[in-house]
Amino acid sequence: MKLLTISLLAGMASASNGTGYTQESEVPYYGLSPPVYPSPEGSGNSNSRWARAYEQAKHLSAQLTLEEKANLTRGYTGACVGNSGAVPRLGIPSLCFADAPLGVRGQEFVSSFPAQIHVAATWDRQLMYQYGKALGDEYHDKGVHVALGPVAGPLGRMARGGRNWEGLSNDPYLAGEGLGEIVAGTQDAGVIATVKHFLLNEQEWRRMPNELGESISANADDRTIHELYLFPFMRGIKEGAGAAMCGYNRVNNSYACQNSKLMNGLLKTELGFEGFVVSDWQGQHSGVASANAGLDIVMPDGGFWGNNLTQAVNNGSVTTTRVTDMVTRILASWYYMGQNDAFPKKAMYSNAQKHEPVNVQGDHSSLIREIGTAGTVLVKNVNNALPLQKPNFVCVYGYDATLSQSPWQNPSRFGGGYEVNFGWNTFNGTMIMGGGSGSGAPPYVISPFQAIQERVVKDKGILRWDFASENPSPAYVNADVALVFINAYASESFDRISLADTFSDNLVNNVAANYSNTIVVVHSAGIRTAENWIDHPNVTAVLYAGLPGQESGNSLVDILWGDESPSGKLPYTIARNQSDYGALLNSTVSFDAFPQDNFTEGLFIDYRYFDKNEIEPLFEFGFGLSYTTFDYGNLTSSLALNASTAPLPDASVPIVQGGHPSLWDTIATVTCTITNNGSVAASEVTQLYIGIPGDEFEVPVRQLRGFERVPLQPGDTSTVTFDLTRRDLSVWDHIVQKWRLQPGTYNVTVSATTSQKFELLDFVMLWWR
Repeated sequence: MKLLTISLLAGMASASNGTGYTQESEVPYYGLSPPVYPSPEGSGNSNSRWARAYEQAKHLSAQLTLEEKANLTRGYTGACVGNSGAVPRLGIPSLCFADAPLGVRGQEFVSSFPAQIHVAATWDRQLMYQYGKALGDEYHDKGVHVALGPVAGPLGRMARGGRNWEGLSNDPYLAGEGLGEIVAGTQDAGVIATVKHFLLNEQEWRRMPNELGESISANADDRTIHELYLFPFMRGIKEGAGAAMCGYNRVNNSYACQNSKLMNGLLKTELGFEGFVVSDWQGQHSGVASANAGLDIVMPDGGFWGNNLTQAVNNGSVTTTRVTDMVTRILASWYYMGQNDAFPKKAMYSNAQKHEPVNVQGDHSSLIREIGTAGTVLVKNVNNALPLQKPNFVCVYGYDATLSQSPWQNPSRFGGGYEVNFGWNTFNGTMIMGGGSGSGAPPYVISPFQAIQERVVKDKGILRWDFASENPSPAYVNADVALVFINAYASESFDRISLADTFSDNLVNNVAANYSNTIVVVHSAGIRTAENWIDHPNVTAVLYAGLPGQESGNSLVDILWGDESPSGKLPYTIARNQSDYGALLNSTVSFDAFPQDNFTEGLFIDYRYFDKNEIEPLFEFGFGLSYTTFDYGNLTSSLALNASTAPLPDASVPIVQGGHPSLWDTIATVTCTITNNGSVAASEVTQLYIGIPGDEFEVPVRQLRGFERVPLQPGDTSTVTFDLTRRDLSVWDHIVQKWRLQPGTYNVTVSATTSQKFELLDFVMLWWR
């Protein structure tokens, strides 16, 4: 597939549509997304567990009438955000679908976990899994069958994308590892995980059809789709994800929920997906086309289906086999998770319903606090300004330090829903999550000021504060430290208008003018630039505290007072100037009837873009400081014993869930040692980057292909081993439509954080014919 460019618009027929905008013809757009038919039938051949689930599902679906099958493929109004049809005579319940990826939204006695972007900043697979398991436990105990998460789309292509914070990282490997661990944890709790949004859902502007015309079309070439946007989903699917959600946008001019290349081709054929595809809410835009393209269930109502689907079968537009496969896939996921056996009663209520409390929080607050701390990133620390050494006099400034005075205008969404938050650049109160369907309803929020005050009181110190002023006054010359709290907000339904704001920047500079030891804490829904104050000589330390969930203040104080050493690393690149992001700064704004968003940058987003264009960022992807220092050494590499280095996977081997099995075979192993040579116990995140040979294919200078968070006591040394799979070392060959292992030299680097730069530990060469 060739990359779609603006030149495709030339010579197009047009006419006025009465709105003042040009009404174009859709004809030139047909076929730009390759048709893939028929929709593959789920088989259960991935493993014995899927095989058993399919055996049960097929036995049950064979007893259903056509009308009953159609009923199971549509949504209904009910207690949950989504409710499937039921067949009581056969014991098939209405499945409960619920948001959000960071906690059960809108319910009482549930937890609000850190956002996924914060979880990714921990670079810790164990915490990622525990996060998914704890989330899954809460969904399960509320009687929710299908959790609408985790998220790998958006990947974060656009710096100002409104939903970037819901995902895991701008890097496909880090995002994929997080997605896989969260899927595994969620489903180990007995809840179907839904990987979303599939695919290329990278901006909010015109994500839905409106009076101007159709949704935005994300146009990318085949290799870019595979190596960037599909890449993280592969890992989630490999872990057995039972559901996938198609997005609102068009992809190469075909709506995602009726795009046969995406659903039939990539998901169900290349990745061997055994589960079911659910539409995003009101994301279905056709009946027959979406059915034949691979959509299995429509939400939140009947959409274009319901009785229309039975008519489509009766008139031959949709085959009985396709509808049977829809139902079989849904039932197979239900059986796969064991939800047919004593699943908890549904306990989902509105705030206006009187009911007995169903408390599912468990001891999750401790995990939330741990993840909040582990995902906090220290990016500046002059002369060891942090950790604080039992300060006697602390000043706290900024709107983000304390709780919002009125955060419950929408009882389902902390801080407000779509009806109030449109266009917000900051949140007036401490920010623990972003906005939209990804937000939640925390049982409580520990604000930074609350936790700081408790610590200062314990140490017999004093506090002064001002949460409202842009230029707090008076100054206190005896203060040991001034802490300034600012944030950067983002939400579903709109893209960010800036990566900074004037009020917050002025606040930091005004405080820094009066205090020689000013420490800045930023809670942000993604990238927040700092060019207006980062170099101020009185700004001694800066923490990017992300979106840490309900234990926010406690997580932060653990870092500020040195109970824990910071180990978080940035999951994206922070530029020195917003303009450094170039065309990847803003979403594509178009008023055309068929708006186009051309991914002409290909593989080169985030740090890949900065590397290619030799732009020095303010803080690199993967950057984060510690309270101790580490030494790296003994970097070695070797080919795995009996590893096949054939250029292409064996075509005779059947595809299973996650793709061709050999893509997950270990080809090479890299090891290194890491030593804590400081005086503080701490964890360090080792990061492995690969330079794939690029004689035939243009490739990024480096790509993340391994990481490990290693806890070390002072003086201790640990050996870290990275297993590199065929997928890690391959490129997508769009001619043969397979992952190709390149012959040649593979540059291997391990990055270690020193001062404010990365140093490359060593180069190791891997080579084969």
